[in-house]
Amino acid sequence: MAPALSTPSAPAGAPAPGTTSADTYTWKNVRIDGGGFVPGIVFNRAEKDLAYARTDIGGAYRWQQSTKTWTPLLDHVGWDRWGHTGVVSIATDSVDPDRVYAAVGTYTNSWDPGNGAVLRSTDRGATWRTADLPFKLGGNMPGRGMGERLAIDPHRNGVLYLGAPSGHGLWRSTDAGATWSKVTAFPNPGNHAQDPTDPSGYASDNQGIVWVTFDESTGTPGSATRTIYVGVADKENAVYRSTDAGATWSRLPGQPTGLLAHKGILDARGGRLYLAYSDTGGPYDGADGAVWRYDTKAGTWQDITPDTDPYYGFSGLSLDRQRPGTVMVTGYSAWWPDTQIFRTTDGGTNWTRAWDFSPYPDRTDRYTMDVSSSPWLGWGANPSPPEKSPKLGWMTEALEIDPFDSDRMMYGTGATVYGTEDLTRWDTGGRITIRPMVRGLEETAVNDLVSPPSGAPLLSALGDIGGFRHTDVTKVPAMMFTSPNFTSGTSLDYAGARPDTVVRAGHLDAGPRIAFSTDNGATWSPGQEPAGVSGGGTVAAAADGSRFVWSPDGAGVHWTSGPGGTWTASRGVPAGAVVEADRVDPRTFYAFAGGTLHVSTDGGATFTPKATGLPATGPVRFQAVPGRAGHLWLAGGAAGAYGLWRSTDAGTTFTKVPGVEEADTIGFGKAAPGASYDTLYTSARIGGVRGIFRSTDAGASWTRINDDAHQWGWTGAAITGDPRVFGRVYVSTNGRGIVYGDPSGSPGPDPDPDPPTGATCEAAYRVTNQWQGGFQADVTVRNTGTTAWNGWRAAWAFPDGQRVTQGWNAALTQSGAEVTAAPVGWNTRVEPGAAVAFGFTGSWSGANRPPPVLTVDGTRCATASP
Repeated sequence: MAPALSTPSAPAGAPAPGTTSADTYTWKNVRIDGGGFVPGIVFNRAEKDLAYARTDIGGAYRWQQSTKTWTPLLDHVGWDRWGHTGVVSIATDSVDPDRVYAAVGTYTNSWDPGNGAVLRSTDRGATWRTADLPFKLGGNMPGRGMGERLAIDPHRNGVLYLGAPSGHGLWRSTDAGATWSKVTAFPNPGNHAQDPTDPSGYASDNQGIVWVTFDESTGTPGSATRTIYVGVADKENAVYRSTDAGATWSRLPGQPTGLLAHKGILDARGGRLYLAYSDTGGPYDGADGAVWRYDTKAGTWQDITPDTDPYYGFSGLSLDRQRPGTVMVTGYSAWWPDTQIFRTTDGGTNWTRAWDFSPYPDRTDRYTMDVSSSPWLGWGANPSPPEKSPKLGWMTEALEIDPFDSDRMMYGTGATVYGTEDLTRWDTGGRITIRPMVRGLEETAVNDLVSPPSGAPLLSALGDIGGFRHTDVTKVPAMMFTSPNFTSGTSLDYAGARPDTVVRAGHLDAGPRIAFSTDNGATWSPGQEPAGVSGGGTVAAAADGSRFVWSPDGAGVHWTSGPGGTWTASRGVPAGAVVEADRVDPRTFYAFAGGTLHVSTDGGATFTPKATGLPATGPVRFQAVPGRAGHLWLAGGAAGAYGLWRSTDAGTTFTKVPGVEEADTIGFGKAAPGASYDTLYTSARIGGVRGIFRSTDAGASWTRINDDAHQWGWTGAAITGDPRVFGRVYVSTNGRGIVYGDPSGSPGPDPDPDPPTGATCEAAYRVTNQWQGGFQADVTVRNTGTTAWNGWRAAWAFPDGQRVTQGWNAALTQSGAEVTAAPVGWNTRVEPGAAVAFGFTGSWSGANRPPPVLTVDGTRCATASP
């Protein structure tokens, strides 16, 4: 029998203050489609339609051709290893297409406390094993668009190379990524840093080894490839080569100097190595660049730069594997008037452009943009020529031509993935059609969320793209918030008794940094600013919408009466305080700073310190309960004072909620049927388990509603329930967008047409999510007998050869088709009428039918009705 799969733990015992149970939820993304930088796209060279994308903070994805969507692969990454959501490189195995690898780690400086790792999967990213590294990786560091830093030997696929940053050099694995060792013979760890004087360590880090490329013509199946090229962040020594399978290395002679080689791709059949250069590591900057071709047989170099005087760097380099000599490259840092994409069909002798001046400022384009599936990509802009909206892109460091289809090309930008399926029209004078190819890839960083009691169910404040009003969370909104368009939204609020009145704050280089709406966020008007404002900060709206309190960056706390009016400095409150409004009393506002809750009863004009002894360090977030004057819940802190606190007297006193070891967010949703208090939601550690928790009894007991397969890294910015739908919760992530969950219930299959007589159990099996080769299922078993189960064993047989890969809330084992689920301690005892729920992810091929029979302790269970 196979060993038990890992499961989360939870405390034992019946519900009591601070105890937990678990519930099964179905999780989906609130649709935005994209919203962040995609620095890498990789196609498998052996299997058609198998492709992966990597993001800088939002994990990795696999392309699903049948639906033309992306499937997230790293949602299992938990709070304690949030840095693994930054993917610095990804590699797909062309010898064994089921194998995929990801090099993960978000920052090389102190911002990420953990080291990097290489994740390896034998089921296309459905499950992963981790090889920890003795150094950090930087998926969100300068130079992250160079690469790929991770590469698999095309002939001996157990051999992989990884280019490391920070002077750590070149690393190799000979056991399919399980262990790694430094290639001590490699002579140059790189020396380029964006800004060597940066005291934070972010821009001053050595960008290191940036790409690895194999010459497959120098190997045979089963033997290590002899010739390997490696790109180094060193302007004088950018390319190295080994001709003895990595035993020795030398600087490639005759190479150009003065620039960094962002990309190096090899046409092995033609014996040509193509290289894209820039004067910086990107992805934002770059004021000069070049494209070169190296003849691997003759040892000669040729400058094939497509622009005689570029004011940008080159990257996004790709080769058409069906048509050697056809190459594309991007001017990734050409922000104005637009990015540029170049194409050659003769190895770089002649190039054509995606657009040309005809003459300036008019443009002739070789493409048509169709953003009807993501209309917000127009940014609500109406620029003057030569700019256009939507733009062709920016930060275009990833561009890949499908190795099986010369007509398909995808490229990443700072906001989406674009692509075309009629690329060869470019060569015959026609226009190609470019569309977003990004559905399923959600990459926004979420700063704040509100779910008003009427109007749109969700309003958001997001990094980079401001925020959205979602009238339907299953559809992409037409536009982000405009008038003004914040570069990042930081805070928003609605008036408790008048939810059509909404205020938001955010960052904008030249202001204004605050805006008001009287139609529930459908339209906005910019407000005035007090002197000295440098950023959005936090903002609050009075319950009746008559006043607003704003704590912007750089200017201290201020209040105003009416939207957009003159601001007056509040008295008695520290600058930088986090502000909130009472949801019932329009004169009461709250502000928190330095461990003290300050209260204003005159509309924000003056504040008085009230409760003390609250967390003085670490981030703190607090919320006022809708419909309950003076009810506050406060989450946050750091070691020593970290948890969840409650006040029912308008912040005069607070009581720490027992059993909540850590808490970082708090939000409210519709009360449970029969309950008298709003449902609470938090991202917290309770009972030793980190997760998303729900309480329907004002914090007396808690239910974990996410699972080990759905953790999304860091979820500490915001959370809110839906006031109109019990159980629905909206969760912020830092790079995986907004996720929302609903209780799965126990619908199961159709009722058993021939239920067992005298059955003492009822069971439901439900597939809640399915993708190519993988699926997620939930199982609920109910004790319908008259005596308690003190220990139980649920079992079934898969009809189609399915395999369990990871489970939660039960210990699952599998032998052949037979699966057994056992309790995990806290759910050992099941009283009559009670149920236990658990779930798992699995693999399938051909068919994925549910098991026809489920048993508990050998007794066949009746099938639960939907």
